Amino acid sequence: MDKEFFRGNRERLYGQMKENSLLALFSGTEVRKTNDEFYPFYTHRSFFYLTGLDGRDLALLARKDGQGRVAEKIFLLPPDLLAERWTGRRIKPDEAAEISGIEQIGFADDFAAELHRLAAGGDYQHLYLDLYRADPSDRDAPAHRLLRRAASDYPFLKIENADAIIRRLRLIKQPCEIEAMHRAEQVTCEGITAMMKASRPGMYEYQYKAVFDYVLGQHGPQGPAFPSIISAGKNNFCIHYNAYTGQALDGDMVLNDVGAQHDGLMTDVSRGWPCSGRYTDRQRLLYECALATSNHMFEIIKPGMPMSEVDGEIRRYNAGLLKDAGVLDDVKNVGRYMWHGGAHHVGFDVHDAVAVPETIAPNMVFCVDVGIYHEEWGIGFRLEDNCLVTETGCENLSAATPRTIEAIEDTMRQGFVAVP
Repeated sequence: MDKEFFRGNRERLYGQMKENSLLALFSGTEVRKTNDEFYPFYTHRSFFYLTGLDGRDLALLARKDGQGRVAEKIFLLPPDLLAERWTGRRIKPDEAAEISGIEQIGFADDFAAELHRLAAGGDYQHLYLDLYRADPSDRDAPAHRLLRRAASDYPFLKIENADAIIRRLRLIKQPCEIEAMHRAEQVTCEGITAMMKASRPGMYEYQYKAVFDYVLGQHGPQGPAFPSIISAGKNNFCIHYNAYTGQALDGDMVLNDVGAQHDGLMTDVSRGWPCSGRYTDRQRLLYECALATSNHMFEIIKPGMPMSEVDGEIRRYNAGLLKDAGVLDDVKNVGRYMWHGGAHHVGFDVHDAVAVPETIAPNMVFCVDVGIYHEEWGIGFRLEDNCLVTETGCENLSAATPRTIEAIEDTMRQGFVAVP
């Protein structure tokens, strides 16, 4: 991604803001883990989408006047040789300008005073903040703390939620984003394929994870797109399992739901295979139902299709196959074996923070996810691929990752060869 991508994202945001407005966005702050340690910092994805800057305690302040003109400024942590000796080099003003395309640079200690000067000057009527919370119980982010301060100090400013605009922008992927997702898919494929080749009865879940992490580590330090879900046997019935303590015993299926990232763009791919390398009759029956459902979806998804129909058609089609196979007594009871939805958008977040559309449009990217969980048979897995909507249909971005029974069994017969 170059600065023109980030500059263009900001220009589209500014274009939807009201005149006489201020905008304040933040990269986020560290969260303490224990006495002398913080959790690894993770930059707020929308801040990264708009600036390309990756680091804690950064801020973007922009102002739009009555003629639609915009001025913008980035606030960085100041140089501090002692702090940098302990916790790493801080981004410098010239680097921030080159990455983001923002020429005005300040330091974090000056942000509050500059915002106060602008807000109290009487020229602005609106203050845009990213006020998203995934859950009401989530801890306050810097934007929520500023919201409380603005209510007391600047009651004349009308608060606007920038998140609503940014979600609409993030919904449609640009060519450079799609290119980055293609690259992330290649890395994800390598990692999953390596796990298949390494698989054997008696292998622990943490060993599968170590194989996946090793492969991703050969492509850079960014690591997985999200905490990998890798399970075996009965652990497959926990949808977001990540303990990695179980052991794949002969006859067990291995479930993985994993992804890599590249240039901030993420993938989310699931495959299920027998740890021994050969599907049993029951595993084969259920997997073929999932595969046929997935293939059906990639044949019918196209622009104009209602987004809700992706989930709906996955359930309907798979229910029919399960009933025809004698697994399901009535299609109305498909919830017995399908426990979750079949589509979520993917991008700068693995569950991308976008405005969910009524209808599908070109350059949207979302998952086609078919999960089957048959506890009586001890078989649980999902087949999940990333779908790029094109002008006339769709493309399976993760099609190269072995997904048919024949391709998976053939891959597993090849055995694992570590990258030197």
